[in-house]
Amino acid sequence: MEHTKCLIIGSGPAGYTAAIYASRANLSPIEYSGMQPGGQLTQTTEVENFPGYPQGVDGNQMMMDLLEQAQRFGTDIRNGEIVKVDFSKAPYVCTADDGTEIEADTVIIATGASAKYLGLDDERKYNGQGVSACATCDGFFYRKKTVAVVGGGDTACEDALYLAGLAKKVYLIVRKPFLRASQVMQQRVKENGNIEILFEHNTLGLYGENGVEGAHLVKRKGEADEELVDIAIDGFFLAIGHKPNTDIFKEWLDMDETGYLKKIDGTPKTKVPGVFVAGDCADPVYRQAISAAGSGCQAAIEAERFLLNK
Repeated sequence: MEHTKCLIIGSGPAGYTAAIYASRANLSPIEYSGMQPGGQLTQTTEVENFPGYPQGVDGNQMMMDLLEQAQRFGTDIRNGEIVKVDFSKAPYVCTADDGTEIEADTVIIATGASAKYLGLDDERKYNGQGVSACATCDGFFYRKKTVAVVGGGDTACEDALYLAGLAKKVYLIVRKPFLRASQVMQQRVKENGNIEILFEHNTLGLYGENGVEGAHLVKRKGEADEELVDIAIDGFFLAIGHKPNTDIFKEWLDMDETGYLKKIDGTPKTKVPGVFVAGDCADPVYRQAISAAGSGCQAAIEAERFLLNK
């Protein structure tokens, strides 16, 4: 069994930043990059809101920059996924998908979250070419254009309102005959002249030659007056929620009803001493690269302090 002072589970801005700080603190961390090395940003073509890139940067390139920086300071970055953890006693035993067992004095969890999709083939086909699950990340590219947001909850309404300040027109595609969002959010959406709510509409697919140019919808699916509808759009935003990648920690850590890991008093600490969280797996609110990176820094500093005090 291998032993390390610090094991980082997951990559992306949170995991890589934690690795940079842990390495510079001489913790010699091991990092497992997970099923999607680099996290959700690797599905984003252009990142314009991360400080230090005045001309913007390709999401994959930015993650490669962070990876190389972590490796420069000595992080042992491995492809693969941690599939089992035992936090019953320290040092903690974590098992990788190839059977490798690692004994860790501290663990930083940066497994991120995955956006929920409708399950359409076209979502994969047009990913990065008009399909997005982050309005605040990609909305800037759709100034003066027409976009659609899928969802009926607070997130969908917030995204629609945000995009309405940028885009020429926003369709809000809602499969039910009502919005599930809070009354305040509903009122704001209904009063915004740039937003058109399409109640009782389901998305069947997307179309376009070199990116999204429109969506095929069905109105009142399964009813006698079912109707096929096409809308011309430049962007298609999913706002039906995120699922944190935290299933393997259920036995050991506190989480909310959705699965987001709970922190203690706003710190990266969890109820298990020496186990810390960073990034989107513990952040249902902001979900931004810069906030994830900041939390990775905090988690590594707390891990270093934990070991010093120990």
